[in-house]
Amino acid sequence: MTNSARPDELGAFLKARRADLSPQSIGLPESGARRRVPGLRREEVAALAAISADYYTRLEQGRMQASAPVLNTLARVLHLDDDQRTYMFQLAGRPSGKPARRSAQKAQPRLQRLLDDLATTPGIILGRRMDILAWNPLAAALVTDFSHIPEKHRNYIRLVFTDPKMRELYADWKNVAHTCVAQLRMEAARDPDNPRLTTLVGELSVQDADFRRWWADHHVAVRGVGTKTLRHPVVGDLTLDWDTLASTTDTDQQLVVWSAEPGSPSHDALRILASWANATTSATTETSTDTDRSLPG
Repeated sequence: MTNSARPDELGAFLKARRADLSPQSIGLPESGARRRVPGLRREEVAALAAISADYYTRLEQGRMQASAPVLNTLARVLHLDDDQRTYMFQLAGRPSGKPARRSAQKAQPRLQRLLDDLATTPGIILGRRMDILAWNPLAAALVTDFSHIPEKHRNYIRLVFTDPKMRELYADWKNVAHTCVAQLRMEAARDPDNPRLTTLVGELSVQDADFRRWWADHHVAVRGVGTKTLRHPVVGDLTLDWDTLASTTDTDQQLVVWSAEPGSPSHDALRILASWANATTSATTETSTDTDRSLPG
């Protein structure tokens, strides 16, 4: 921080900006409890920014120096425009250069071809932050129809914590969810300044007490192999092994596949599910074709 820093004014600016925001405007659930102060609470801003409430309180009190990554995160959390962002950096005595934006990820072509060839094996391609980049029909039948989820919310750990169907699908949901948090924590160590990851952590911290507690534990795990038990609404219970295949041309992408021991009930159930998925897809296609034929043209 340079001699031009004005920590007291920075604190007053942050306080004023959070007072401008309502919980509803940034997607936070409304608790119904009466608020003693206008706008967001300090704890809510801290959670959305994935920093401690004590750290943020010290910033507002002018007793803490804010790093550039934290300022970038606060600019996004507080919905600052370009002029407000520049002003905030000036108050903090920091250069206000904007970080370079990463282009949106797309599934690596070789992984996509491999995924497309998996007829009886469910698979998905995960990118940064556990974003779901691609999936095959059997994965959609096994987990959920990802095409019905808005692209910006198509994230595996987000679904694990926010979709009630995912909680029902995994017999040991807590263990699965805890492992996901540990994997995301490992990714955060590799890319600590990723703004979308910070936003994801902040949103889930506010929305879910388990996520908030597990994230604070700082447990880490790599995405490798494992076994999961699923309670599927169509084919019943399945015990599936999952494996991760990494792309050598793009280390930020992995193909995750589920499989079962040949001859096991779960293996048979997967084949039944594949037939069911194919029949469902064919019926949907035929219905769409019949509808198109009935339209005047």
